[in-house]
Amino acid sequence: MSIAKTDNELLQILNVLKSKKWVDLTHTFGPHSPHFAAFEDAKFETLFTHDDGFFAQRFNFPGQYGTHIDAPIHFVRNQRYLDELNLKELVLPLVVIDKSKEAEIDNDFILSVDDILQFEVLHGKIDQGSFVALRTDWSKRWPDKVAFENKDKEGNSHTPGWGIDALRFLFEERKIHAVGHETFDTDAAKDFRKNGSLIGEYYVLEQDTFQVELLTNLDKVPTKGAVIFNICPKPEKASGFPVRSFAILP
Repeated sequence: MSIAKTDNELLQILNVLKSKKWVDLTHTFGPHSPHFAAFEDAKFETLFTHDDGFFAQRFNFPGQYGTHIDAPIHFVRNQRYLDELNLKELVLPLVVIDKSKEAEIDNDFILSVDDILQFEVLHGKIDQGSFVALRTDWSKRWPDKVAFENKDKEGNSHTPGWGIDALRFLFEERKIHAVGHETFDTDAAKDFRKNGSLIGEYYVLEQDTFQVELLTNLDKVPTKGAVIFNICPKPEKASGFPVRSFAILP
């Protein structure tokens, strides 16, 4: 195949992609955005203004801040860092499991294997190699910290999440590649209190893959058929970093 023909094919593909609808799945974040409770607020500092000849800033925030990607090393020793993820695994078929109504009724909603099987009855079997996102519409609470943390009078958060059995089913039976969700953590807050740790998050990253947290706009993409891109900087030996996730619709 000639170089000219290859270039032409790539340009044709690009034109097709640009003719489709693109949906940003990423929150804009700043110093006052919701974040994992153990982290301090981000700090944005202006270093130079246009009066100095150019505008430049310094940004100080944890890698797991805003919509972000977690590398396997984030929870599991001797696993891959962010810069070791290859480009092709960051672009995947997107499957969205919509449990927004259930999460609205029960803020402690936990996705089960039965939920997945019921989903497949309606939408077909989840394909191998997919990125599966759990839609709860929790992202609509952004950027309200109080609403996002959703704490009761005792200070306990009530947030939805993945059940460990559901995650095992997806990775071991359906052979998916990665997951994403709209909350701070993979695990529901109720499960975290019960287990004393984030066993779901550990399990996902133990599969030597990544996950994306604090996704948004999952209500604007179809259940199946879209493609998700998870684009981020390449810091050396990083456990995670803010990501620009977006979907191209069919």
